[in-house]
Amino acid sequence: MNLQYINYHLIQRCNSSHKYIRYKFHAYLGHLYIFVKKILAPPIRFIFLGQTLWLSAGRSIFWEEKKMLIVSDLHFGKAGHFRKSGIGIPQNIFKEDLQRLFSEIQFFNPALLLITGDFFHSSLNKELNFFIKWRNDIPHVSFVLVLGNHDILPAEFYDIASIEVFKKVFLCAPFCFTHEPGVEGSENNNGLYTIAGHLHPGVRLSGTGHQSILLPCFYFGKKYAILPAFSAFTGLAKIKISNSDSVFCLVNNQVIKVQ
Repeated sequence: MNLQYINYHLIQRCNSSHKYIRYKFHAYLGHLYIFVKKILAPPIRFIFLGQTLWLSAGRSIFWEEKKMLIVSDLHFGKAGHFRKSGIGIPQNIFKEDLQRLFSEIQFFNPALLLITGDFFHSSLNKELNFFIKWRNDIPHVSFVLVLGNHDILPAEFYDIASIEVFKKVFLCAPFCFTHEPGVEGSENNNGLYTIAGHLHPGVRLSGTGHQSILLPCFYFGKKYAILPAFSAFTGLAKIKISNSDSVFCLVNNQVIKVQ
């Protein structure tokens, strides 16, 4: 039974006066179809420093022992910021990122969502109003934000959104979470391993005929790890990797270990 069959028979049961219901149902089916097309492969289990980390193609890490979902560089409001400046960036970018975050929360059912910086892109705009409405639908999940260089919203906004804010680091052994690796306050925290964002890491894979492609990745080095940017509306910075590093690429809605 396909979506068209379900759509036809349920819509026939609606009274002709229920135009709004029919509209919302069509919209729901449309979003369901998009979700099915973009279904993600199962996350990869990665044991690191004795902890169980699930690396998701949705650009997140789920820390099993702490029931913590970890993301970085969502840049919510970025598309709206560009539109305010007269650059025609579609709002669908923000909606798809928000939907993907919601899907990750539904899948992993975390007790805490940790954002390692750049949760929001700039000043207040309409997209952040949508975020507040969405946040109110999941009050059972605690939000913790380590401030990034783009997180410049007033403190009152974080209070309204029920987001606990840390200025430089968030410590949870054996990890130290920060936005930018190597900045003051993010190293030598009682030997804790740093997990950060900021760089929007990418790794270049080469093929035959001088072909190559730069892909977003999870990077685990000797001193620190770097998360991929959660937002699809970001660039990539090629990172240097050594033989001892662990690198996982994001390609075709799946996570692939390349080293």
